[in-house]
Amino acid sequence: MVRKEEILQDVVIKFAGDSGDGMQLTGSQFTNNTAMLGIDLATFPDFPAEIRAPQGTLPGVSGFQLRFSSDRVFTPGDACDILVAMNAAALKTNLISLKKGGKIIANTDGFDGKNLRLANYPEGENPLENNSLDNYEVTKIDVTKLTREALKEFTLGTKEKDRAKNMFVLGFLYWMYNRGMENTIQFLRDKFGKKDEILNSNIKALQAGYNYGDTTETFTTRYTVEKAKMQPGVYRSIMGNQAVAYGLIAASQKSGLPLFLGTYPITPASDILHELSRHKSFGVKTFQAEDEIAAITSAIGAAYGGNLGVTTTSGPGMALKAEAMGLAMMLEIPLLICNIQRGGPSTGLPTKTEQSDLLQAYYGRNGECPMPVVSASTPSDCFEAVYEAVRIAVQHMTPVIFLSDGYIANGAEPWKFPAAADLAPISVSFKKGLDEGETVLKPYQRDEKLVRPWAIPGTPGLEHRIGGLEKQDITGNVSYDPANHEHMVKTRQAKVDKIADYIPEQKLDSGPAKGKILVLGWGSTYGAIKSATAALQAEGYAVSHAHLRYVRPFPKNLGTILKSFDHVLIPEINNGQLIKIIRDVYLVDAKGYNKIMGVPITKTELVLKLREMLGGAN
Repeated sequence: MVRKEEILQDVVIKFAGDSGDGMQLTGSQFTNNTAMLGIDLATFPDFPAEIRAPQGTLPGVSGFQLRFSSDRVFTPGDACDILVAMNAAALKTNLISLKKGGKIIANTDGFDGKNLRLANYPEGENPLENNSLDNYEVTKIDVTKLTREALKEFTLGTKEKDRAKNMFVLGFLYWMYNRGMENTIQFLRDKFGKKDEILNSNIKALQAGYNYGDTTETFTTRYTVEKAKMQPGVYRSIMGNQAVAYGLIAASQKSGLPLFLGTYPITPASDILHELSRHKSFGVKTFQAEDEIAAITSAIGAAYGGNLGVTTTSGPGMALKAEAMGLAMMLEIPLLICNIQRGGPSTGLPTKTEQSDLLQAYYGRNGECPMPVVSASTPSDCFEAVYEAVRIAVQHMTPVIFLSDGYIANGAEPWKFPAAADLAPISVSFKKGLDEGETVLKPYQRDEKLVRPWAIPGTPGLEHRIGGLEKQDITGNVSYDPANHEHMVKTRQAKVDKIADYIPEQKLDSGPAKGKILVLGWGSTYGAIKSATAALQAEGYAVSHAHLRYVRPFPKNLGTILKSFDHVLIPEINNGQLIKIIRDVYLVDAKGYNKIMGVPITKTELVLKLREMLGGAN
């Protein structure tokens, strides 16, 4: 049989099935395989909030979207080239995201009468048989039957055999895209090395899927995506929460401060705890507290004692931590609060992404309680952004809020990781004793940064008062004096504002320094904005892109940049939060583009909005 080999530049695959079908594992293994080949990629895992929604139902669909390309990519793609649908609900939920003419690989066993009813198809209607998919290229594979046949010699029960369906599909796709299986086989050995039958059945199913593609005459074409043209270096695939963990460890090592994480599990932040708990060899201490308040107060205690104190959470946890955050601000101790945002309010959309908490980070505490805010833009950017957040916290003696979100946290991309020697130093200065002429410690005596000394408990002669009551300037004694309170409030604000002198000026990511439209973004809108502006720049439009890492305080030159453009567009995955702050601070008539659906803004959406602003060009 003669088969064609076709070279593709860019592919978007969506794996979709029941939450028990292993789609996240399938997607992550295909991602790792892709990264090892030096192909650029971006991913978007999408899973249900329920721990186990009813099998076969629409709410129970779990998806994993992966885009891989021989060119640089910045988003996981607006629409899919291939949809792997393990059942009827997966097809119904995701068909809207498949390109016309795209490929559907359907597990026919997932389209029986029961599955069709659970997916709310009309009685007697089967999309694989009623010509409704004529605009697509449909490949029907009875994955369940073929997997069971491949594993007939194993003594596993039917349910256990069916759990290997995802490996069959993965093997078939490895064949389709000219891939080796070695990295996944090694992964299975590491995961199931002590469970021989489970290990061997998964490997057998993987190989069976590959061999099915190789021996079945239906499939006449194999595809190859070549290595991307990227800067030379050593790369690995990394997810956002992993990058946060590694950035914290790096900051701990470079600063010489022991890392203490006090946290309470919450989606989508829990993976930071899981990752950090694996690295005790770096002196990392992790504490899973009984609640959010205990989590942050333990981190405050660690910071007071001279550690790098960190707590992680999402929006609901931020609300519970608010009083303790005010305490950390009043004490003026370094503390890092990592908020991995999700859809809200209340419990909201726990597994869906949203830039929901910027106003909470700015204003969500009682009293005048300013804190620096640092935001990450991509999964790999989490490393540098959280590293910088730690630097600000320890060098300016202030709690700092670090913002990521579910899209960044669970997404993956190639990361050219730095050598330790290339990381900027994080200098830390503890007060060692009383200065000449001092008889007692002056805990709120400030330096040129308005920063007070960091005095470690137990240091002889450095006893001092702490607490949440207002401090007398210099002495730190409790004070109810009205003039002193106003002075301290303004001083704490001035200290945060002064951080702008110690951060880089804002740069344009792309585009001319002056022009028609500036697209200003923060956080996970980076990829969509970068892709949309690049498309219009290629057509000759004066459209530029700036993306914020430092959200409080803003870089000192941001106002000048904003006023260099006729229009400012601020896309956000919320109902308009950064735009309120920008309008307030700079009196700029910025326009918003807002999406609040639990999914990212796409490149296509932004291109259409920008064309509208440019004069309605089609």
